[in-house]
Order: sequence, then C-alpha cells, then structure tokens
Amino acid sequence: MKVNREILTRGALKLLNDVGLEELTLRRLGAALKVRAGALYWHFKSKEELLDEMATLLLADAAPELLPARKQAEWNVWVAAFGEGLRKALLRYRDGARMVTGTKLTNTEYMKAAEAVGTQLLKAGFTLRQSVVLLSTVYNYTLSFVIEEQAVFPRPGERSEQYDLQRRSENLSSEPLPLMRQAGPILFATEHKGMADGKPLHVFFTDVAVKLTGSDKWIPAQ
Repeated sequence: MKVNREILTRGALKLLNDVGLEELTLRRLGAALKVRAGALYWHFKSKEELLDEMATLLLADAAPELLPARKQAEWNVWVAAFGEGLRKALLRYRDGARMVTGTKLTNTEYMKAAEAVGTQLLKAGFTLRQSVVLLSTVYNYTLSFVIEEQAVFPRPGERSEQYDLQRRSENLSSEPLPLMRQAGPILFATEHKGMADGKPLHVFFTDVAVKLTGSDKWIPAQ
C-alpha cells in the first residue's frame, strides 16, 4: 500500500476511535493499515510526531466550523462560534481533547481561522493583548471542558461505568452531602445536554470563558 502522511494520519484518527489514546501506537497503526514499519517510521519517528500531525489535521478540518455563518455578526458571536466549533471537532474522536492537548501544529490552517476571529476582535475595539487572552482562554477552557466531557462519555451515548449516576448517588447516600448527591445529573448530564441560565451547557461554557477574562467589559457597549 502506497502511503503519505495524510493517509497515515487519517488512519490514526480512525484507529483512535477504535482503541483510545493509550492504546494508539505506531506498531498498531502499521498493522491496521498493513503498512511496513520502515515506511511508517519514515514519516513519523515517534508517537509524539504522529500526535502532532493528528491534532493539526483535526483542527485544520474543523477550521471552517470555528467561524460564524454570518460574517457581519458581533464579536461575541465570533467567539462563541470559535468555542462551539472547537468542541464539536474534539468530540468527533475518542479522547480528542486529550490527544490535542500539548501538541504542536505542523501547518497554519487552524491559525487562519483564529486569525479571522482575532481580526474581528480588533475591529470591535479589543487590543491585540486582549484578543490573544480572550481566544486562548476560550481555547484552553474548551479543551478542559471536553476532556471532562469525554471522561464521562468516551464515545457518544456510551457512559463510562465510573460515572454511573445511580451508583454515585448510592455511594453518597450515607454522607451528609445532599447538594453533591443532587448535583450528579447536572455535572454528568447526558452528553452535557443539561441547561444553565436557560442555555445548553455547551453554549453556556463559552459565555463563562468570556466572563472569566472580563472581556465583556473591555470595550464600550456597541
């Protein structure tokens, strides 16, 4: 089989869904694609190099989804689209958020989307520093949010046994922790379809990131 970096990387993303991040190895990828070790190691010298390429491809594929449909939208809509689009992209793959965390980009496709969002923030009156702080906060907040989300649901609709709500409630029933016992269905709702302030949690968390930076007060009301 004749291969290139993209074929190997897309094969690795597919394998990630099957085996998870811990079990993903170059040897297993070679076996899955029927590629000899020499050909595989010619493209990737280590698992770290492979992860860099996987994360880059995931983010590059998602780049159009990080931008709002209406380009004349307000700055907060651009920021929300960035966070929500990133979350959707990470959830497409098992352990997607953990896989992306700490990797190094190998091309600039994702950066072009971030550049577009940053440009809108500058046009709205944010300084360069404020724009960078806001976007990096949303990015890191989203990664953390999805890491926890995928711990509960390693695959869509498949809850980890460690987060069985009935078992959790029973374990806490003998403790004076009524609030923590009742919090379970909210903390570990079905794929975060719970609500907060009248919004789905996956939309609400982007609002939280904006408020964490104080960026909603950085520029005068438009």
